[in-house]
Amino acid sequence: MKLLIRLLVTAGIVMLLAHFLPGVAVSGFEAALIVAVVLALLNFIVKPILVILTIPITIMTLGLFLFVINACIILLADKFIDGFGVSGFWTALLFSILLSISQSIAYSILMEKKK
Repeated sequence: MKLLIRLLVTAGIVMLLAHFLPGVAVSGFEAALIVAVVLALLNFIVKPILVILTIPITIMTLGLFLFVINACIILLADKFIDGFGVSGFWTALLFSILLSISQSIAYSILMEKKK
C-alpha cells in the first residue's frame, strides 16, 4: 500500500511539474503514473550501476555528478514513454532536482500524518 501511495504522489508531482516547467510534457495522469513506475524501476536497476561506474568522477566533483546521473535517468525515461517528453538535458536536470525536492517534502508530510 505504501508503494502505491508513493507512486500516486510521484505521478501527481510529475503532472504538476509538467504543468509549470516549459520543456516538460505529460499527456495525462495515466502517462504520469507510467513515468512514476518507470522512474522507480530505473532508479532501482540502472542508477546503482551508473553510480558504481562513475565513482571517480563523483568523488572529484564532490557528489555533484549524481545530478547528471539523475538527469540521464529522466532522459532515459523520456525515451521509453510515449506520453512523456523532456526537451533537453538542462530541462531534465531541473526537472530531476525539483522532483526530488517535491518528493522529499510530500513523503515527509505523509509520514507525519501516519504517526
